[in-house]
Amino acid sequence: MPPRRRDGAYVHNAGTSSESEGFDDIDDGNYGDKRKNKGKGKAKDTGKGSQDKGKGKSKEQAYAWEATYTRSWDTVQEDEGGSLQTAVEDLLARGRRRRLLEPSSAIRRTIIRHLMLLLDLSSSMLDRDLRPSRFDLTLEYSRQFIVEWFDQNPLGQIGIVGMRGGLGERIGDMSGNPQDVLKAISDRRRLQPDGDPSLQNAIDMARGSMSHLPTHSSREILIIYGSLTTCDPGNIHDTLDACINDKIRVSVVSLAAEMKICRELANKTGGVFGVVMNEDHYKELMFELVPPPAQRSASRLTGGSTNFSADLMMMGFPTRLPDTSPLSLCVCHSQLKGEGFLCPRCKAQVCDVPTDCDICGLMIVSSPHLARSYHHLFPVKPYQAVTETGLSPSPKCHGCSHSFPEKPSATGSDPTTADVISPLGRYRCPDCEKDFCADCDVFVHDVLHVCPGCQ
Repeated sequence: MPPRRRDGAYVHNAGTSSESEGFDDIDDGNYGDKRKNKGKGKAKDTGKGSQDKGKGKSKEQAYAWEATYTRSWDTVQEDEGGSLQTAVEDLLARGRRRRLLEPSSAIRRTIIRHLMLLLDLSSSMLDRDLRPSRFDLTLEYSRQFIVEWFDQNPLGQIGIVGMRGGLGERIGDMSGNPQDVLKAISDRRRLQPDGDPSLQNAIDMARGSMSHLPTHSSREILIIYGSLTTCDPGNIHDTLDACINDKIRVSVVSLAAEMKICRELANKTGGVFGVVMNEDHYKELMFELVPPPAQRSASRLTGGSTNFSADLMMMGFPTRLPDTSPLSLCVCHSQLKGEGFLCPRCKAQVCDVPTDCDICGLMIVSSPHLARSYHHLFPVKPYQAVTETGLSPSPKCHGCSHSFPEKPSATGSDPTTADVISPLGRYRCPDCEKDFCADCDVFVHDVLHVCPGCQ
C-alpha cells in the first residue's frame, strides 16, 4: 500500500513497517534526495548525475526495435543531377549479368519433378532475427515459392513434411494441384513451432513418399532449417547413403548457421546449400531452386559408368467435361462431381491434371502444361546490348512497338555497366536480329520464355 500524505510529508502505515525498514537500510545519496523531493511539486535536478546519464545515453547504441527498420534510402544513391536512373540501371545490369551467366545452350533437365518441402517447426523458428519471425516469414515465402514453382513446373508435384517434437509430421500429401498444397500450410495454428527438429525422421518420411516414383521423374528434397541441432534416433549418415542410392537431390536453406551434416547432405546428393543473411537473401536462395536442375551423369553420384539413356514414357491428353455434364464418381476423391477430366484410356473421371490415373496408372497431362515445361529445355538466348546503330535501325521496339530514344542515355555509358546496359536502350536477339527495349527484354526472358521475333 502506498504511503499517505500529511502536511507535505509522507507517513508510512503501521502495516508497512517492514517495508519502511527495508528502505532505511538503503544508503544512496541520490535516492535520498529523490525521496525527500518526492512530495514537492517537482524534484530538483542534481546536476552532475543527470548530465552523466544523458551523456551516457547519447553514446549508447540504437534501440533494438530501431534495427527492424531498414534504411532503404541509404542503399539508393543519386547521381550528380539528383536522378535515380543510375540506381535503376544498376539493378537492371545485375539481372542481365545473372542471365548471361546462365547456360544458353540446351541442357538435359527433368521436366517432371517431385519435390518434398521439409519445414522446420521447432522452437528455434520463433526467433525474431528475421522479421516478423522466422516462422511467419517462412510460411510467407513458402506460399510464394509454391505458386512460382508450379507456374514454372506445371507437371511437377509437391508434398510438405514438418519437423517438430523430434518427429517427422506429414502436413500435406504430394499433389500436383497448387491449391491443395497451399491449403495444407494455410492454418497457422496447426503448424505452431514446438520442441526440437529431427532431420533423419523427416528425410526418411520424405523418402517413403517418393519410393514409388518412376525413374524418369526427379526426386528432390528442400529443407528449410532454422535450428543448430537435430534429434535423430539413429545414424543420419545411413540416411544420407540411402538418399544417394535412391538418387534424391537434397537442398538445404539454413536460417541460423552452417552445419556440417547439412553441408554434406547437399554436396553428396548434388543439391544446393546456403545460409540466409537477410530477408531478401532468404527469398533469393529459395527461388533459385524453382528452375529444374540440370541432370548429371550417374557416375558423379555412384561412381559407376556414365549413362545418358533416355526412357520413353506414355502420356495421355484428357477430355474436359463441361459444367452441364451429369454427376459421376471421381476416382481420386470418390465424390460425385460434374466437372473434371476423362482419362483417354479407361474413361475414368479425375478432378485435376496433371495426375496419374488411379485405375490404369496413365499419366494425364494437358497440352499447355507440357508446352510450358519445354522452355527450360530450350531457353531463350540472352539479348546483346546494342552500342552502335546500323545503317537503317528500327525506330520501334519489335515487342511493344514503343519508339526508341533518339539520343543516347548518359547513364548507360557507365563503364561498370557498359557490357550489359545499352546506352541506346536497344537489345538485339542474336538469332532473328530484332531490337527490343529493356522492359521487353526482361519480360521475354523471365515470363514469356519465347522470342517474338524468332517465332
